[in-house]
Order: sequence, then structure tokens, then C-alpha cells
Amino acid sequence: MLETKDLTKVFKKTTAVNQVNIYLEKGESVGLLGPNGAGKSTTISMISTLLPPTSGEVRFNGEDALKHSQRLRKVMGVVPQEIALYEELSAYENMRFFGKVYGLRGKELETRVQDVLELIGLTDRKKDAINTYSGGMKRRINIGVTLLHEPEILIMDEPTVGIDPQSRNYILDMIRTLNREKDITVLYTSHYMEEVEKLCDRVYIMDHGEIIASGTNEELKSILSNEETIQIHVHTLSPAFRDTLSKHGSVRKVTEEGQGYKVIAPKGEDLLGEVFELAKQTKTKITGVAIQTPTLEDVFLHLTGRTLRD
Repeated sequence: MLETKDLTKVFKKTTAVNQVNIYLEKGESVGLLGPNGAGKSTTISMISTLLPPTSGEVRFNGEDALKHSQRLRKVMGVVPQEIALYEELSAYENMRFFGKVYGLRGKELETRVQDVLELIGLTDRKKDAINTYSGGMKRRINIGVTLLHEPEILIMDEPTVGIDPQSRNYILDMIRTLNREKDITVLYTSHYMEEVEKLCDRVYIMDHGEIIASGTNEELKSILSNEETIQIHVHTLSPAFRDTLSKHGSVRKVTEEGQGYKVIAPKGEDLLGEVFELAKQTKTKITGVAIQTPTLEDVFLHLTGRTLRD
């Protein structure tokens, strides 16, 4: 339905996106993951025809979307990372304004405004100014205006940043409903790995402007199929303990996580005894240990050397 071919963007001497190839089938939900500065937002801007590429193609249903941008824009909705609303106006007034921008008029406009307000759960607050809303409510309206023209493709750039857990769960459930019941194709970026695991059929991992891995959640996790994760909880974080773990010959990677450390190591190495010995040597008190199968977050860390929020 939508694909890129060797999509590249160069700003002066900096290559922000380098020969990116991704595709979306109709009705899919696809995740685009990458640390800050990976090139995700630039890629989205080119896919949505807002930013011309230096080279490469964006194709929609087989035709050049950059030459026929209006055809793609008519069926695409883009939810930006930043709130793009008129804060002095009410939700209803924002909806009517953006509905008219999409070309809706009269009864059709009114019907769509009411339907979307009901979908995002803000009918009872529709007359209130946006500047009186919580962060989560603003995010819901931000998504709502994108749905007014009933898009076939929805591009969402970190739509749950900085909101409370209740609003976040509401938005995730709404996106899943739009994708699975309305058959809307979704391209989704996020700094929350659990969101992508919950919503997306396939995932692209991007770093330094390039796609470095892609596949289903299970296919990506299989990259570390011969690895295991040891979660070590400690009474007090110890740089000496972390450094000693990092230098162990069987340890692939060590990261600080909460009140402890996450260690990725080959299966069957039986490291636990040595972990406790290293803790004793560095005078580190271990309060708990758990062995887990690798997660998508572990794969991301393995491939990029950074956590998703770095």
C-alpha cells in the first residue's frame, strides 16, 4: 500500500536518513523505533510528503506519491509529536476548523465532529477551551482532528509523550480499535517499547539514519535466541560492580535499570555464582536476581547500544 525506496535526506553535510526501505500493507500496524536523533521524524516527514527527500522514492499504491502528493494526503492522517491545536478555542471549535481544512462542510462536518468527539471520549468537554484540558485530553484532541476525514493511513509520532497512564491506555486502546476494527493502516513511533509490542504487527529499528533490523516482535527477539537476561537488584548502585560485570568474558552487555543492573549473557553459562562472587568482591549487596528471556527492549539495546529513551 505504502513503501519507500532508498529514501535519503541530507541536510548540508549531515545525512539524517540514509537509503531507508520500509513498507506498509493495508490494515497493518507497523512500529518505527529508534533513539533520539535516529531519523524517525525526518522519515515520517518525507513519507507524509511534507519534506522532499534528497533522493529515493515514496510510493502509494504503486505510484510516485511525491509527484501526486494530494492523492496520498487525502487518505493520510498525521499525528505530530507536538500539540497542534488552537488552545484558546474549544475542542468543538478546533474540530470544526480542521474539518473545514479537510474540505468537510455542513451536515457531513457536524456528523464527523460528533462521531470523533465520541470516539475520543470528550463529548462532555467539547465546549471547554483547550487550555483548560489536561495533557492527556490535549493528546486525544490532537489525534481526533486527524481522524475527521476518515484516513486510510495514520502516521503517529510519539502520540503519548508526557501523559498520565489512564489517558495513555485510553489512546492505545483507541488506536488498536482503529487498526483492527476500522482497518486503518498505522505507522507508529514511540519511546515506550511496551506500546509497540502491544500495537504493532511488525517493527523497524532505526539508528543513525538507517534501518538496522526489521520483523515481527518474535522475529526480532530471535536475534537474541541464544542469550538470556539476568536482572540483578542491589541495595545501593555500585559503579565498581557494574564495571567488573562488564569486563567478564561471558557478559555481552550491562545496563543500569532502576535499582539494579540488567546483564545479557549467553545461555548455559551459569553466571549466577560468579555474579555473587563479584558482588562480594566489590562489597555490593544483592537484594534479588531473576533470569528472563530477552525482550524487544533487550534486542534494541543489543543493536543500538542504547535504550529506547536515551
